[in-house]
Amino acid sequence: MTQSDKRRSSRPSFEDAGRKLEEAARRLEQETEKFIRYLNDEVVPEVREHSSRGLRRASKELEKFADYLEETKKTRR
Repeated sequence: MTQSDKRRSSRPSFEDAGRKLEEAARRLEQETEKFIRYLNDEVVPEVREHSSRGLRRASKELEKFADYLEETKKTRR
């Protein structure tokens, strides 16, 4: 086995990379849908009734979502 063959075999294949990207995109879509449902079901009614408290709650959830996005970005590297 040549040095070039060894390097090629140790690299992830394009298929592996494609599968990982598809999985990451699928998970991001699921999390986004979950977050939108949360906003519509929990936050919007709160904002309508108690504006400042609802906005603070939404802010905390947005922070969690941002942390999740940053964490997934780190793990893909």
